[in-house]
Amino acid sequence: MIYVVELPEQGQPRAWFAYDDEDFSRKVAASDSLQPWEIHDEVTARGLMEDLGHPVIDEQARARFPAICALGDEHGWDTPLYRADHLLGRGVFRTEPVAERDALTAALAARSGQRCIYWSDRDAIGAFEGADPRIAGKALWWARRALYEQLVELEVLADDN
Repeated sequence: MIYVVELPEQGQPRAWFAYDDEDFSRKVAASDSLQPWEIHDEVTARGLMEDLGHPVIDEQARARFPAICALGDEHGWDTPLYRADHLLGRGVFRTEPVAERDALTAALAARSGQRCIYWSDRDAIGAFEGADPRIAGKALWWARRALYEQLVELEVLADDN
């Protein structure tokens, strides 16, 4: 499980979870009204052209999509290209791999307020118990409570009440 505690600039903290990386990706994209490929994508220049209806790289394709053709010419048409708008800039592709979790973390960080991500039950329990200074102390009791309620709802922790 993956857990997120949101600490908005105004209002009460809230916690939510994702079952796995794929579910996490869907939830981040849906909550930001983004397409998944805007957050993280791996594609080739050839794949981009095929998606645009140009399976053959001809003069018409080059005239209509010069930037994609430049990527294909420079890096090779079948070289993996990575996109992560919140890390690299909107619509920027590069050949160096971008970890999906890094891209998702950057997408969450772009929102107002603060987000704490816990990549496992153990990390989330530790944060609830005070191991994470971002939600420790009396002033952040509501953030820990939101995380606790999520952990209880998922039966990771037992409700002591």
